Amino acid sequence: MSLLVGTASWTDPTLIACGRFYPPGVHTPEARLRHYAAQFPMVEVDSSYYALPSVRNARLWAERTPPGFVFDLKAFRLFTGHGALPAALPADLRAALSDPAAPLGYRALPGEVRDELWHRFRQALLPLHAAGKLGAVLFQFPPWVQAGRRSEALVEDRIDRMAAAPVAVEFRHRSWFEDGQRARTLALLRALGAAHVVVDSPPDFANAVPAVWEATRTDLALVRLHGRNAATWNRPAHRASSGRFQYAYSEAELAALLPQLRRLEDSVAQVHVVFNTNHEDQGQNNARRLLGLL
Repeated sequence: MSLLVGTASWTDPTLIACGRFYPPGVHTPEARLRHYAAQFPMVEVDSSYYALPSVRNARLWAERTPPGFVFDLKAFRLFTGHGALPAALPADLRAALSDPAAPLGYRALPGEVRDELWHRFRQALLPLHAAGKLGAVLFQFPPWVQAGRRSEALVEDRIDRMAAAPVAVEFRHRSWFEDGQRARTLALLRALGAAHVVVDSPPDFANAVPAVWEATRTDLALVRLHGRNAATWNRPAHRASSGRFQYAYSEAELAALLPQLRRLEDSVAQVHVVFNTNHEDQGQNNARRLLGLL
């Protein structure tokens, strides 16, 4: 059994700017990743949400981290139903658009562009897979992807597109786990071979799901801790999205999570615990405190 604790991103602008996590002289991408990987066994890559990851970067990530280190990657934003600007696409694919200046939606893309985006995303995973360092591809679906047959078909299509890569799914609308839907949602993920993401977030919002401590794969489970800051949960992200997730977990709050984490650890081969409280060094501090309790 294995429980890995890490953070969402090691390069958030507010983390670098605060000057507390990285020592003086640690200011290159290579040095930052090596420093991070010396302290935590896994990390979530969030840059892959904003733009396609590259084979070159994935190869460097694998080379710059120790054996056994694991990367979870967020799926590209167009794959999950979020919008994007043309600048998010590689230059050659932008040239294939009828209007290279218009905002993008997945269904409006030419079919050949969609297929090529998926191909390049899957190719970028290969160096991590070859090094045994690919943990999961995280599909974080937006609040407008609500429970229902049409959304279930969308989820199935996205997972099918990933072929044999390990996939985890996080929903952002309560409908997936209320009014008798919970069992159907978990059954869907089990049937598709996707790992259910256990979420800790502020309660009482339509775009926040309750913490459902159940696994849908035998080899992998994800827990993503977003903090419990209700005041910032739906705040527009004007600069860094990390501003929405400002939260320092108390020792009592972290200790209360331990029994559920241990039960989850007993049911699957590996559990990834990711702090998405990525404002400045809050994520790293939260992760260190949890590791101390464990």
